[in-house]
Amino acid sequence: MTARPGEATPTRAANVMTGMRLFAGVLLLALVTACGSETAPMSASAPRYTATGTVLENASHGPQFCTIVTSSLPPQCGGTDLVGWDWSSTRHETQNDVKWGEYTIVGTWDGTRITLTEPPKAPRPAEREERSSTSPCPKPEGGWKPVDPAKTNEKALQAAIRIARKSPQHAGTWVDQSYLGDGPIKESEANDPTKLVLNFMFTGDLKAHEQRVRKVWGGALCVSPAEHTEAELRRIQKKVDREISGLQSSGVSVLENRVDVTVFVATEELQQDLDSRYGPGVVHASGVFSPVTG
Repeated sequence: MTARPGEATPTRAANVMTGMRLFAGVLLLALVTACGSETAPMSASAPRYTATGTVLENASHGPQFCTIVTSSLPPQCGGTDLVGWDWSSTRHETQNDVKWGEYTIVGTWDGTRITLTEPPKAPRPAEREERSSTSPCPKPEGGWKPVDPAKTNEKALQAAIRIARKSPQHAGTWVDQSYLGDGPIKESEANDPTKLVLNFMFTGDLKAHEQRVRKVWGGALCVSPAEHTEAELRRIQKKVDREISGLQSSGVSVLENRVDVTVFVATEELQQDLDSRYGPGVVHASGVFSPVTG
């Protein structure tokens, strides 16, 4: 190579050093890419999800976020695989080659596993979903109280429940004591049929259903309409259990008059599919992992 006027001629050693720097830079970039591939999100726009729960590894599987945990010691786990997990950077318990702990995790979901996008954190307090079990009927004049004290006892209560559940139009049964006020209910009140509202949901003729129940029950009563019978929802639940892949749990929600299912990630596409299969709002999906917002 010819040097320009005033420039030094590059030596062979200088060329070799330059080549080594370029090679080292390429090698470093490759190492960084390889090391980060297990924890980086799938793309810059890939949605992230979060959950709090048990992470466990044993001889049968690597690190998994558990949706089912046994109470044995050491515990057993069933869940989904975690990519990018590092036990050396977490506080955890170990027994008989089993490692586990409670964490809040954030990562991306590829349909079968979670890839961490940030280090795990201490578990956040569990958020309890509050569902109202209040009676949907308007409060009677004078408040909720027995209309026939002679028929307001435990025997009458059980008889009313049997009558209601024998009906093919029965959709749900529960008792409501929310009208007693906030705070814990006294044991004497909790076991007192005169201190509760007996709730039934039915399809069909509500007045006829109420008349049948009133033959044996004299306590406070609320009979409300439902779109689906309990038997119908049980049949749909069995179909869902067979037909929906990745299902973690399912059950009939009496208060919501629907089937509730849990999957790892509940997408809009999944809910649309459930609506098209079973009818709008009949089956509701919720996720083990919740979308990270903000």
